[in-house]
Amino acid sequence: MDSVETTSAIVPTYARANVAFDRGEGCWLISTGGERYLDFGAGIAVTSVGHAHPHMVEALTRQGSKVWHISNLYQNPEGERFARRLADATFADLVFFTNSGAEANEAAIKMARRRQWIGGHPERYRVLTFEGAFHGRTLATIAAGGQKKYLEGFGPKVEGFDQIPLGDLEAVEAAIGPETAAILIEPIQGEGGVRMVAAAFLRGLREICDRRELLLIFDEVQTGVGRTGRFFAYEHAGVHPDILTSAKGIGGGFPMSACLATADAARGLTVGVHGTTFGGSPLAMAVGNATLDIVLAPGFLERVAELGLLFRQRLAELKDRHPGLIEEVRGEGLMVGLKLRIPPGDFAAAALREKLLLIPAGDNVVRILPPLVVSEAEIAEGIRRLDAACAAVEERLAVAVN
Repeated sequence: MDSVETTSAIVPTYARANVAFDRGEGCWLISTGGERYLDFGAGIAVTSVGHAHPHMVEALTRQGSKVWHISNLYQNPEGERFARRLADATFADLVFFTNSGAEANEAAIKMARRRQWIGGHPERYRVLTFEGAFHGRTLATIAAGGQKKYLEGFGPKVEGFDQIPLGDLEAVEAAIGPETAAILIEPIQGEGGVRMVAAAFLRGLREICDRRELLLIFDEVQTGVGRTGRFFAYEHAGVHPDILTSAKGIGGGFPMSACLATADAARGLTVGVHGTTFGGSPLAMAVGNATLDIVLAPGFLERVAELGLLFRQRLAELKDRHPGLIEEVRGEGLMVGLKLRIPPGDFAAAALREKLLLIPAGDNVVRILPPLVVSEAEIAEGIRRLDAACAAVEERLAVAVN
């Protein structure tokens, strides 16, 4: 494994692995020392169409030779095209572009509160969220997530968020009060451990929101843009939100995000009410359109769903071979989690020694998030490396016991 410089001027908020990458090719990363790693983390579900995809590179370089940034004071034809394509492919009428998942969630929260205000209910500002959720790292979004490890040390929790148990519709009904404006949920909790949310629960939330005149917000920062075998995960449940946030895979590796909404949900966001300097730049919009060219091509999403089923079948076989290590296989499409009987960081480190990249998560789960362009042969190779990692961990555990 490569040795990298240990003295850094970067703020030490990350426990970085001792490897650096020089370039990527599809589902592979090549280290500065020339070693090839199979990337089944995709930059935490970001490099949705793989590394250095020719169509993405061409779009980036073409736009990069023209204009990068103009601000939102002027017309943006590439952004208009991107927004129209997103709206046409989803429930949404309107799209607000920004740069990260947290910013998209901030926009969604503001949009929901503003919609209640403009509708004659200024008292409605609170948002119901769910235990185990992750919605970003800003002060508002860590409050929305409600997890102590992210809140600790940053002063009083931002007011206006109420966490309730996941999957309990009675708890949802009981938590709604005269100040409740919206419900915010991930269709699958990613950071929380690839925790699946039942379609019946999502349908129940839709019914409650309709009956109680609340906004339903889906955080699809991680689940969106093909990750689960559908363009967005809400499609599996047969219901749609009023507002949806997307980031990560929407730019295929380029930092961008979007807040999608119905015209009614967005009607409080008028000129000057919200904004962004970098959001929706011509460079970002060109790359986003290139991502859609690939993901919305005929047969692409169906292929992701098929590969996801194959992958989970192979992982179930892996679990049967290593029952003392793997407790459960979770997921949908190519958003997969292994619930482990050891800390996920330890397992990810073992996989890294096999030159396989994985992502630890909550609930003792390691996430497996290959680029959506992964092949059957690469899935087979990933299973082989996972098997080797399991065997190595089991051997070390046996030695430790003896």
